[in-house]
Amino acid sequence: MTINLLTNLSFYIPEMIAIVTMCSLLFMETAYANNERRRTFVYVTGFIGMLLCLFSLYKNLGIDSQGIFANAVVIDSFSTMMKMTMVIGTLGTFYISHKSIDIYDELKSEYLIMAVGVLVGGMLLASSNNMLTLYLGVETLSILSYVMTSLKRRDHLSSEAGIKYALYGGVTAGIMLFGMSHLYGLFGSIQFPDIIAGIKALEGFNIAVILSLLMFFVGIGYKIACFPFHMWSPDVYQGSPVPVTAFFSIVPKIAGIAVVARVTYSFFGTENMTTQVWNSMIAVIAALTMTVGNLSALNQKSVKRMLAFSSIGHVGLILIGVLTFGGKGMSSILFYTLIYTFMTLVAFFVTTMIVNRTGSDDAIYFRGLAKTHPILGVSMLIALFSLAGLPPFGGFIAKFNIISSAVGQGLYTLSVIAAINSVISLVYYLKLARTMVFDDADGEAKIESYSLASRVYVIGMVIPIIFLGLFWNNIYHLYSSAKIYLN
Repeated sequence: MTINLLTNLSFYIPEMIAIVTMCSLLFMETAYANNERRRTFVYVTGFIGMLLCLFSLYKNLGIDSQGIFANAVVIDSFSTMMKMTMVIGTLGTFYISHKSIDIYDELKSEYLIMAVGVLVGGMLLASSNNMLTLYLGVETLSILSYVMTSLKRRDHLSSEAGIKYALYGGVTAGIMLFGMSHLYGLFGSIQFPDIIAGIKALEGFNIAVILSLLMFFVGIGYKIACFPFHMWSPDVYQGSPVPVTAFFSIVPKIAGIAVVARVTYSFFGTENMTTQVWNSMIAVIAALTMTVGNLSALNQKSVKRMLAFSSIGHVGLILIGVLTFGGKGMSSILFYTLIYTFMTLVAFFVTTMIVNRTGSDDAIYFRGLAKTHPILGVSMLIALFSLAGLPPFGGFIAKFNIISSAVGQGLYTLSVIAAINSVISLVYYLKLARTMVFDDADGEAKIESYSLASRVYVIGMVIPIIFLGLFWNNIYHLYSSAKIYLN
């Protein structure tokens, strides 16, 4: 038993590194007085811990797919690649939080601690192989997220956002747990392989199974902010500190997408009525999520709120990849989430700089940014063009691969809807781009936190967007080899 446990732990080293990093940050925070503004050593520790976690995940790519901890958790290349993207996103938001004045100095260590905690929950979620570990992952990710939303405790918008997030999250988690309990009652097991076998054996239309799966999806749909569970997202994004908003745009969404992809690929690999209902539901949700997200973003003045609706639109597009998971969908999702991470980091870093200078994320304060701060302006333009799916940037390749995989699977209606939504998104992305390039700036006010390191950071985040738009074959080939553990 002891040997077996140690063997299992040897495959769980990345998560253990993240947990040790979180505990180390927690103990270090106690050594700082409240009036010590720069917690440099805490940030250095966080960066080192995340780099070690990333390296350990890279090493795990060479491990054969297998189940550990009594098959409650799986280690496979798909989950490992999704975790690597989550760690990259976490690392990127660390620097944003360090430079942001939107988080009080005395609470920046708390941000790091909770961000790593959410990451641990997301990593567990991506590797879940039974309903208990999935629920633990959701709750670990969620509870800390509620606190992160309210970090600006002297700001009523932040407090309101935290309350809304907690209320919505509690309700959806309860509905999901109710659906899980029904699945256990129907199939007599919480293990995914047993549920998969039960669903494959179904004949005809089983209303109890369908309703249970729908309730199960509610909790995951809430995490990825897909329609109709997206209502919390704009308010939470706008009320949260900018680094928290950037973090929410990446880690919880990627973790949720990993679960939806795994469940769809594993549970519904055979053709029966249950599979048809599930796939039809995902298709309808994908179409509505894209359309609602992009249409709602058109007239937003708050850039954070605009990016919130934009991220909803991107989730709808990724859900199309979930439907084509047996073909090119897996590699398309992995590539999309990687590019989306870099685009999001650039967009929110520039927004952080504007908030630091003006105290607001209103689009009016982006006027003339390309003239007054060329590196920031050009970086934001590249991020916006890539988010819109314009060549030669990575976002174009990501969208093309998703739509191409949908066409290959005969999903022509969804492909057309995705193409139309890409055109709609051009309107609000180019509107902000025009403001930055053609409008005159109000003044030449300097940004205090815009240092040489900040210039290096934003350029470093832009390079993958350009590079993966031009030389995407190798990374896409790597993602094509990803596998999901099915035992």
